[in-house]
Amino acid sequence: MSASSNAIIIGSGFGGLALAIRLQSAGIATTVIEARDRPGGRAYVWKRDGYTFDAGPTVITDPACLEDLWSLSGHSMAEDVTLIPVQPFYRLLWNDGTRFNYSNDEASLNAEIAQLDPADVMGYARFLEHSRGVYQEGYVKLGAVPFLNFSSMIRAAPALMKYQAWRSVYDLVSSFVRNEKLRQALSFHTLLVGGNPMQTSSIYTLIHHLEKSGGVWFAKGGTNALVAGMVALFERLGGTLLLGDAVNRITYSGRRVTGIVTASGRTLAAGMIASNGDLVHSYGLLSGSAYAARRVRSLQKRRFSPSLFVVHFGLKGRFPDIPHHSILFSDRYGPLLEDIYRHGRLPNDPSLYLHHPSATDPAMAPAGHATFYALAPVPHQGKAPVDWGVEGPRYRKIVLDRVRDMLIPDLYARLDTCFHYTPQDFTDDLGAHLGNAFSLEPILTQSAWFRAHNRDDHFANLYFVGAGTHPGAGIPGVVGSAKATAGLML
Repeated sequence: MSASSNAIIIGSGFGGLALAIRLQSAGIATTVIEARDRPGGRAYVWKRDGYTFDAGPTVITDPACLEDLWSLSGHSMAEDVTLIPVQPFYRLLWNDGTRFNYSNDEASLNAEIAQLDPADVMGYARFLEHSRGVYQEGYVKLGAVPFLNFSSMIRAAPALMKYQAWRSVYDLVSSFVRNEKLRQALSFHTLLVGGNPMQTSSIYTLIHHLEKSGGVWFAKGGTNALVAGMVALFERLGGTLLLGDAVNRITYSGRRVTGIVTASGRTLAAGMIASNGDLVHSYGLLSGSAYAARRVRSLQKRRFSPSLFVVHFGLKGRFPDIPHHSILFSDRYGPLLEDIYRHGRLPNDPSLYLHHPSATDPAMAPAGHATFYALAPVPHQGKAPVDWGVEGPRYRKIVLDRVRDMLIPDLYARLDTCFHYTPQDFTDDLGAHLGNAFSLEPILTQSAWFRAHNRDDHFANLYFVGAGTHPGAGIPGVVGSAKATAGLML
């Protein structure tokens, strides 16, 4: 087969694998090359002491976008992956003892809202109707559309303006409900895709309809079981996955890329190349190109999402009272976000996302034990150049103390295994610029046409997929970006 009819994808995250499946299903001989020893990118996995620790992402929404990948070749996702519904979607907890179970069961959700403020039940119903409209315009119609020129943005503008895209998620939510805790409950979702609820475009309120209509799910065996299922499908279709070999250089001639050179010295020719890697890192692979050097400088001036500090831990005992997903709110919502996004301060009172997968799948931990991770948004290294070798152990204790104080009083007595993952690890393992966790920050001036284009503007056969492209981070986002990019490559 000639190089002109084959494709190379750099990186095996969800976006890269979804793109690979689409290309291979269409008969394009596709090779995915991954620097790490396992596929998955940010959805990495560690197996330690009998526990399975997913690196993330761990909230699966819109399973239909995943099922679509199997149906391309007449198969069913159930052949490779078992998805389990998660209820409640999240339990939200505040320091004053308030608990709020967020689900798509209308009666129980309305009861939860009424406990916070009965007047907000009607306001929430109006908010949900707004979210449904944004979902139709922003996700169904535009979620897999490549914005290659500004005119495509202009065509989309009336719909985005109708739904007040210039307002922030928090601002829009606040126009529907008045209880401060409910405002936090309805706006925190943007943090799961790297966005500050106080600044991220209200278009992201579509997440609520996405969850309400499609549910929240967990892959049996962990998020990496979903990665393994995608790899199995890709390889069955005839695709090639190469692991443990970083791409050192993308070769080019004129305005076309021609192949890659890897750390091991391997050279591969390609008719098309797509990168699922970090944007700054990817353009850096085009060594010697003045255009690529300009792109790197331009990207470095953009606003990147914060990073994450994640503590993975296994505990002796089971915790039936702690659901799969919990959010532990700090008493400082807006000011905490300012510290992370603007001031570059490492908060001593972090809000946490607590993941407890053995609540849904006991096999994620040894018998009679439980698997957890606690995730704290923290500034990226451009905002806070922290020495994580020194700071990591101290911050780990701050995070674990929060979980102890709010949920598990004897946490340290039960602690069986523990390790942490820092912004420096995001840089070292993933080539993430400044250790960012979600690529470009999802603000309005970095959305759609303003994000990285799915096809490069200079190199005609160089493409991008993943969180840095339209529509953005999160599993539905990067799988949508793969659909947009595949449409261009095919």
